[in-house]
Amino acid sequence: MTQMQQVNNGVDVPDFYAYAAAPLAAVEHHGDFIHLSWGDGQRLHCHRFWLRENALGLGGIDPATREGLLDPADLTDAMTIAAADLTDQGDLSLLWQPEAQRCTYHGGWLRHIADGQHLPESWLPKPEVWDAQILPSPPRRSAPDALESDQDLCEIMNDLIRYGVCVLERAPSEEGFLNKLAARIGPVRDSNFGALWDVVADISLAGDSKTNTTANTGLRLGPHTDLPTREIPPGYQFLHCLINEADGGESTLTDGAALVQELKTHHPADYELLSTRRWVFFNRGPGIDHRWSAPIIDTSGAHALPTLRAFYPVRAFPDMPEGDVAEAYEALRRFHKLADDPRFELTFRLGAGDIMCFDNRRVMHGRKGFSGSGKRHLQGVYIDRDEILSRARALNRGHGPDVDRKSEMGGTAG
Repeated sequence: MTQMQQVNNGVDVPDFYAYAAAPLAAVEHHGDFIHLSWGDGQRLHCHRFWLRENALGLGGIDPATREGLLDPADLTDAMTIAAADLTDQGDLSLLWQPEAQRCTYHGGWLRHIADGQHLPESWLPKPEVWDAQILPSPPRRSAPDALESDQDLCEIMNDLIRYGVCVLERAPSEEGFLNKLAARIGPVRDSNFGALWDVVADISLAGDSKTNTTANTGLRLGPHTDLPTREIPPGYQFLHCLINEADGGESTLTDGAALVQELKTHHPADYELLSTRRWVFFNRGPGIDHRWSAPIIDTSGAHALPTLRAFYPVRAFPDMPEGDVAEAYEALRRFHKLADDPRFELTFRLGAGDIMCFDNRRVMHGRKGFSGSGKRHLQGVYIDRDEILSRARALNRGHGPDVDRKSEMGGTAG
């Protein structure tokens, strides 16, 4: 018997997790559905094809990979449930025809579906909208601890999902340290700037046509999100401050979720324009031609929070009816004024060894202009949102504090 079988009381499950016993109280079979209920009143309704797809054996779930093997084209009306019973441990036992073979479904595994723990939002904290009064400064955590402790890394992941931002302190001021941190989280997302890229801002470079981005100057960068020129912009950004001797150049952060909330409440016409009228975003550069057309507030994704596409250096052309352009610019102007309003914007200075981590599709970041002399060298990586959410779920199952583990109560499977 495998260790997984021992943990799950000898019953294989269609994934690699361990489930506590959750004995079923009753099972009913009506037509294509099996109706399950537990002693506390929780119920789950399972279609026979879904149960067949999730049967270990009978060509359903592969025991080695825990992936499905059954092509939907091979589902037939001949696949029927001849009997539905409960085992002595309260697990579901089905007799399948035409094979005349029984399969057992773990009650705890079925219960996690009834409780909504299989949904994308499960095992994750809920996003919390903030402004400068609710969150006067970003949460701060220890960078060295993130490398050593799953518990500390879990808290960082939860900060990033809950608030969209976290600052790690006491990182060594060595180039490439972000690669070590990323190795604890997930794959780095590459771009035309490279997998690990530098932001070397020196006021002597301001206006230099040879620089490949406004970030590599001493110019002010208003609140923005990176790479709106991509179909799916990078999810999270990590910026490691190696040296900061500049006069000025303070960092800024604004919660885009708070801006969306403000617009919906007090400027609904602006919200409608910003979320429906499209702009072409265009990366100009030797040998590259990245472009994408979308609204500033892009609600097309499946995530609960919209993607903000708000980087004016690469917003190139209106892509909307001519009659909408003037109003769209007015809405855009008010949006960026709000983003830079002290009510919403945090302003602070990054010191050597600080790593500013934030949700690039939710939180707008910026930088004050340089005045005087001095250098500022940061290194950055992007990590897609999928990787952050995956790591957070895995950590929260084993190490996490009290996060919302249940997304819905009851439901239908299949």
